[in-house]
Amino acid sequence: MYILLWIVHVIVCLFLIIVVLLQSGKAADLAGAFGGMGSQTAFGPRGSATLLSKATTISAILFMVTSLSLSIVASRNAGLGTSVLESAPKTAPAKSSPVVPPPTIPGQQPNPGVTQPLPMPGAGQQPIQSTPAPATPAKK
Repeated sequence: MYILLWIVHVIVCLFLIIVVLLQSGKAADLAGAFGGMGSQTAFGPRGSATLLSKATTISAILFMVTSLSLSIVASRNAGLGTSVLESAPKTAPAKSSPVVPPPTIPGQQPNPGVTQPLPMPGAGQQPIQSTPAPATPAKK
């Protein structure tokens, strides 16, 4: 059904293009070449409907109907699939590894602007007490 609609839609599109290109403009007479309208009506003279204008109207209606039908069929088929999130395997969150401080090199002076992490107390080490920074005097 969907492929048949596509084929009909493409044929109607091609036919509509050909019919529109074959038509002559409304001001195709000699007066239209110089800017005249030939009549005092708002949109130019209205002649009888020719075969090409009727074919244009019918093919435009068929184009709208096939476009609407294709969009309805495509939207109905769109809900049948599964999403990526539904098909993803359910896994537990990864365990976080302990934070390891960077190794210190003996005899190296620390940079003045960089704060060094305190070493973690391990087996046989005493915990290091940090001293608080001196208080700044209050401004008067």
